[in-house]
Amino acid sequence: MANSKMAKRSKPSINTDKTPVDLLTAKQAAAEYARLQTEIAGHDKRYYQQDAPVISDADYDELRLRHNAIESRFPDLRTFESLSLRVGAAPTGRFKKVRHAVRMLSLDNAFAEQDVVDFVGRIRRFLNLPEDEKITFSAEPKIDGLSMSLRYEDGELVTAATRGDGEEGEDVTANIRTLGDKEVPHRLKGRNIPRITEVRGEVYMTKADFLKLNERQKAAGDTIFANPRNSAAGSLRQKDPSITASRPLGFFAYAWGEISDKSSKSLPADTQSGMIKWFEHCGFKTNPLTKICHSVEELIAFHRQIGEERARLDYDIDGVVYKVDRLDWQERLGFVSRTPRWAIAHKFPAERATTILNDIEIQVGRTGSLTPVGKLEPVGVGGVIVQNVTLHNEDYIKGIGGKGEILREGRDIRRGDTVIIQRAGDVIPQVVDVILEKRPPDSKKYKFPTKCPCPLKTDVVREATSAGEEGARNRCTGEFACPFQKIQHLILFASRRAFDIEGLGEKQIELFYENGWVKEPGDIFTLKARNAKLKLEEVEGYGETSVRNLFAAIDERRRISLERFIFALGIRQVGETTALALARGYGTWKAFHDAALKVAKGDEETIAEMDALDQIGDTVIQAIAAYFSEKHNLGIVERLTREVTILDAERPKTDSKIAGKTVVFTGSLEKFTRDEAKATAERLGAKVSGSVSKKTDYVVAGPGAGSKLAEAQKHGVTVLTEDEWLALIG
Repeated sequence: MANSKMAKRSKPSINTDKTPVDLLTAKQAAAEYARLQTEIAGHDKRYYQQDAPVISDADYDELRLRHNAIESRFPDLRTFESLSLRVGAAPTGRFKKVRHAVRMLSLDNAFAEQDVVDFVGRIRRFLNLPEDEKITFSAEPKIDGLSMSLRYEDGELVTAATRGDGEEGEDVTANIRTLGDKEVPHRLKGRNIPRITEVRGEVYMTKADFLKLNERQKAAGDTIFANPRNSAAGSLRQKDPSITASRPLGFFAYAWGEISDKSSKSLPADTQSGMIKWFEHCGFKTNPLTKICHSVEELIAFHRQIGEERARLDYDIDGVVYKVDRLDWQERLGFVSRTPRWAIAHKFPAERATTILNDIEIQVGRTGSLTPVGKLEPVGVGGVIVQNVTLHNEDYIKGIGGKGEILREGRDIRRGDTVIIQRAGDVIPQVVDVILEKRPPDSKKYKFPTKCPCPLKTDVVREATSAGEEGARNRCTGEFACPFQKIQHLILFASRRAFDIEGLGEKQIELFYENGWVKEPGDIFTLKARNAKLKLEEVEGYGETSVRNLFAAIDERRRISLERFIFALGIRQVGETTALALARGYGTWKAFHDAALKVAKGDEETIAEMDALDQIGDTVIQAIAAYFSEKHNLGIVERLTREVTILDAERPKTDSKIAGKTVVFTGSLEKFTRDEAKATAERLGAKVSGSVSKKTDYVVAGPGAGSKLAEAQKHGVTVLTEDEWLALIG
């Protein structure tokens, strides 16, 4: 008996969120099912109510597929509250509720071509159709926007409502009316309009308008939208209709709800495609790419065609929708829980897209590194509109990796190429491959510049790989004489993680530099004294209030922590973590400054002392020596220190409960920012990590915590809420 108990104790636990569904026990399935219900409901709320999703469509689809697979194998788990019976999320409460006369349902998804084959097979079997009888489908691009239901009575628009949870939506009639009659008719055109006509479709924003809107939002210091869908939804959910009116929104009609007339019970058409044409006669815009298909092969061919055209479309799509065209067959097929049997959405891979590389531009970084950037035809990838893609370096363009390996089977990248790009999570988009068949016949290999694109046209040298860099880099030899490098240094100096000067962003820095008002960091702090001559309030885009606010923001940053000051100097190889280590190691600016000058002179004892500091090695020491041996840099530092007060470093506590512990923050923190949480933890002697491992002591999880939370559970790491974390650190 004792041996039996020991065996049970030593049996490894199963990580249910990784275990295949067919291997789950009933108990494990119930726990996993409950977890997925909670997680998916949270994502639904963020997507449908808050217009602020925290995961990609592909990740969300994976959660849904697993949820449905568990429910299919263990049907007893399903209740009336099951997510498979719900659509969207409940109304937010900000607007009056509207109950839909006919439920607004969602579509089942197909991710592979075999899923489409199975979809058509199910229809054929359900309708008991012979193999030689054709099934006609109406196929259309799946717009990534906000679902909308428009109710007309006697031809007049009376109510506009969002989908909500499918049963109830939000009344946004006043906002919809601002779209204009060309987008949403206020009165239906034509004769014999049914007494009640409920037209459904998608409110969207074009990619071009989305990019322009974000530029305006950025200039005004307002919310930056992640993608056109979020911007359309956010624009429509404004309490002030005048804000909606200022946003360029469009509407595609593609479905209907209640349609009734005392004189007739029949619809205006007997096919899906016929109803779409009727919508056009009533004054609505419908998608011109909608096509009739008669077989699985035609459906898949259409999906591929739309996928190839996706980058050229001026609106975002995430797949193609197939609908049985005959309405009498739609009625016979009916619905399964929240989805119709007669329609399916064939999704595109969410993390990849095909588009055109219009140009290759060179950007010069703070350290003089030349980085080629691909200028793309804007395309949606993983829920974000992408128009730039990093091409890393000269070798990457040629098809050579950072370790000399062959990339893309040796295919180089050229202007005008049709390229496949991918974006995973928060990773910078990159080119996966080049479609050679679509390469322009007159294309030429890209020649990397041998001169810096700055006005000085200084020489570019090729340097071998440095620590933390991918492959060899090409660098401008102009150093601080290069205006591009100067501007980048100034942008870093004023950035959020350095001096954090509000109102002094990239555009303002470029403007001030080009006009000669700010050439080095210290000039920022003398702007106010020089303004009698400069008269910034007379500059376009400025006024007395904005100039006053800028000067106030600058004055607020005249006291700066030692680690921020060191980071803001822009010393190569000295990032935030290294700057913090240096600040804690030396304690005061004078101590660090004196040591840096000695290191620059080659003082072996001082070099050894610096090398002994945690996280400081030869590469950092060489960079510090190079920086402080340059007279130009010493002058910049001297003039800057006259204008600011550098605070002594705050020594980390060693008597706190988290001293020496490793902490990971995940999810959307609500009671403090991620930067604030990290700084507090480090101040109390903890190490903050970006990933979870067996060595992690605590994971602090806010709403929307995903894979990191799962990893914590896998390794048995202590998981804390924000309140529990605050209680722990006192």
